[in-house]
Amino acid sequence: MQGWFKSLFKKEDVDLSPDLTTRISKLEGIIGFDIDDPSLFLKALRHRSMLSEEKYETFDSYERLEFLGDAVLDLIAAEILFKAFPRENEGFLTKARAKLVRGKTLAHISVVLGLEELMELGERNSGLILSKNILADAFESIIAAIYITMGYKEAFTFVDSVIKEHLDLNELVNTVDNYKSVLLEYVQARKLPMPDYRLVSESGPGHNRTFEVQVWIGEKSYGKAKGKSKKKAEQAAARLALKEIEE
Repeated sequence: MQGWFKSLFKKEDVDLSPDLTTRISKLEGIIGFDIDDPSLFLKALRHRSMLSEEKYETFDSYERLEFLGDAVLDLIAAEILFKAFPRENEGFLTKARAKLVRGKTLAHISVVLGLEELMELGERNSGLILSKNILADAFESIIAAIYITMGYKEAFTFVDSVIKEHLDLNELVNTVDNYKSVLLEYVQARKLPMPDYRLVSESGPGHNRTFEVQVWIGEKSYGKAKGKSKKKAEQAAARLALKEIEE
């Protein structure tokens, strides 16, 4: 099956400049094995902003590889979590996988691995701080390139080793992200009124607004917090409310 799949991707000859040779060498150090198809791995690190140059086709960025890598990573993450938490149910594993493969986590991995420094950007984007989504896409694209050239086993080994070295799975899966959900579960379990998030104020210019929200439970007010969006302010207010309740 893997041989048939690999045959769909034509190996391209590439004239490696000293700069490209250095990038490939650094990438080999990151993934842990020699790269037999440099063109595929270079494509995995090529942002679509490079497509404006005449030498590239519309499909020569990492986007197609990111699509495949996303699916492969989902399977790898499911297998890792299935083995790591043998007593947890499907709901726990689903939430844990969402945290493991989310953009924030993958972007962090890309940065600590050094993929950010190896990416190829168009002149307009050169020197800019890469977004979380771009960094996450780069990691998934590298996974796809490994899967295509080496197979699932090597892709799994790479992801598994990265997670073990750079993430604490127990800490990651037990981190609370949605404080509004936790607060809602708290009041429902105690048959209390539903949390009511009230906008206290908003300030700043249109492109940089700041919102202040306070949460009420029945007639009692709790946390008041600010955020760059109503959603973020509500999450911060819910977090403060939970802290006040615990005290």
